[in-house]
Amino acid sequence: MAQSFPSLDPDPKALEYAAKAKNGLSWEDLAEISLWASAGRPSYLVIIKTAVNELLRDPDLPPDQRGRGEYIQAFMFKKFLKTYSEKQTRIDTMLNNGSYNCVSSAVLYAIFARAAGLDARGVATKDHAFVKVLIEGEELDVETTNPYGFDPGNRKDFHDGFGKVTGFAYVPARNYRDRVDLNALELVSLIFNNRITELDTRSRYADAIPLALDRAALLSNPTNTEYSELFVDPKKMVMDRIFNYGAGLVKAGKENDALAWAALAEPGYPEPSRWQEFLSVVVNNLLVKLVRAGRLDEARNALSGNADKISPETYIRLDAMLAETDIVRLVNAVKTMKDVDAALAALDKAPSSIAADKLKEMRIFTLIKKSEFIAKEQGWFEAIVFAEEAQAAYGADPRMDEHLRAYRTNRVADLHNAFADAYNGRDIEKARTIIRDALNEFPGNRQLIQDRELVDRGLR
Repeated sequence: MAQSFPSLDPDPKALEYAAKAKNGLSWEDLAEISLWASAGRPSYLVIIKTAVNELLRDPDLPPDQRGRGEYIQAFMFKKFLKTYSEKQTRIDTMLNNGSYNCVSSAVLYAIFARAAGLDARGVATKDHAFVKVLIEGEELDVETTNPYGFDPGNRKDFHDGFGKVTGFAYVPARNYRDRVDLNALELVSLIFNNRITELDTRSRYADAIPLALDRAALLSNPTNTEYSELFVDPKKMVMDRIFNYGAGLVKAGKENDALAWAALAEPGYPEPSRWQEFLSVVVNNLLVKLVRAGRLDEARNALSGNADKISPETYIRLDAMLAETDIVRLVNAVKTMKDVDAALAALDKAPSSIAADKLKEMRIFTLIKKSEFIAKEQGWFEAIVFAEEAQAAYGADPRMDEHLRAYRTNRVADLHNAFADAYNGRDIEKARTIIRDALNEFPGNRQLIQDRELVDRGLR
């Protein structure tokens, strides 16, 4: 069954809302967008509108802006905010059961504030968000997770409870490097951030991609906001989700699906260095899997078929891996002289990218095997000649030295036995010829010298 991939197109509504934001957003727009970002039913908009009407008709709503800002905070806690829940970012859920976090409460405050004629904006800090309102040229923070959070400053009743409930520390305006101002749309986009983070923690990468795309489309208008870890670049969030999904396919052993995902996603979301890194991992894992299954020809086809997707350096490394695997297979399968010659031919053609020490080990092993076959099929003399030529060509090796000593010992024994047979058979001339030729082959050998002395005494 073919893999079904996540859509790489944002919800058209995201672009509609972004276009509408260019001309300014009403509180109704903000409410609608926040419910859309929460995946909430549009019917919840009625609840918000009813609450706004109730707020604006409340005879106790102060006429001054500062008073209104503080009153809205109390109104939210009286009517909606019941239980703080760190991950509960959805507006519809908050309206339904009263559970909220910093983002959902901040967005709700921004809606009510805008309806009441206040200029409310978002503020993001590390893993936290709140609101600030501009009143008569003064910026006042509103920590919306706390009923005493309006202009918290040095309010003891705020500081006594805020950290205990939320686990966060209030970041005052003077710590400007630790906070970033957000426009209304950017504040609402934090709903997506939290939903995406929650999906990531459950490895639901396919579901996170559409949310990241919707966030990016919603924030497609030019902005003065500086992106950082406090407020993540929408493009980066999209790319991270795309690669997270691809990495999940690789982790699941679906390398071919990962290649298909890259082919689908890369044209519309290019980031050459990251795609090349990703594809290098995918192709590497695919080849390793095929090699381990003994499907070397398929591995070679997979490498050549994906050569244009990886860097030349990666191609060389993977090609060397396959070549080494092939050589190891040939070396380990040596059972006949024909097998030996095939392995040695492969070693001679081995790419230079294979580690020299590995090639040397395999070559020595194969040369020794060949010397053993020669000894068995042709004799000790021929084995000695081959071993000496191999050492001259490829350098001395203790293991070949050991075999060479054994071949020489066996050769001397054969020559001695041939001499003994001739001598004991009273064929002194033959014995003398044998020992003369033997000493030419092994001058200084004690056993053969003794044999020569024996025949010399016999001639006197």
